[in-house]
Amino acid sequence: MTQDEMKRAAALAAIDYIPDDCIVGVGTGSTANHFIDALAGCKGRIVGAVSSSEASVARLKGHGIAVFDLNGIDRLPVYVDGADEINHQLQMIKGGGAALTREKIVAAVAERFICIADESKYVTVLGQFPLPVEVIPMARSHVARELVRLGGHPAYREGVLTDNGNIILDVHGLRIAEPAKLEAEINQIVGVVTNGIFARRRADVLLLGTRDGVRTYR
Repeated sequence: MTQDEMKRAAALAAIDYIPDDCIVGVGTGSTANHFIDALAGCKGRIVGAVSSSEASVARLKGHGIAVFDLNGIDRLPVYVDGADEINHQLQMIKGGGAALTREKIVAAVAERFICIADESKYVTVLGQFPLPVEVIPMARSHVARELVRLGGHPAYREGVLTDNGNIILDVHGLRIAEPAKLEAEINQIVGVVTNGIFARRRADVLLLGTRDGVRTYR
């Protein structure tokens, strides 16, 4: 299996976790795109979706799937999204596609978070993938200095604005032994909107595409 085939296999496996007649939370990125495409094949049994990015909204609508505003719904039974890294505790780094804040919001509302990923994303310790931090533009230098004090090496992601109109700093060189602690610490820096550690709201289920098929972790 190629990496893309492993992503597709994990995305297809997530369809079994979608209840009938519900609104589905949908994430962002290449693996989430495979899920959206798979969801199109069974769109008649769902009401619609809530999306974590404008790119995913466009893809959902292109398949004729109704998209709802999160503020207008009472219940979100499941959220399906990928990860840039995930560990054995199902804590993640997300934000490679610059949608981390909206992803974190939708994940917080969802009753169940299903992470879909290929085996290259499964790690022992988070931090090999640079940690994205969404920052209000005028605070970029201040936040960067604070991230250096935490032991990181922040790099401005040139030419990228989030759907919220903010910028991304990618923090290299972190070995994240205590994800929940670092998540909270970075979020306390003035000017940070949020960071890409998903530890306080980790995944409930990981569907991991491997060369030997899809493995399930809880």
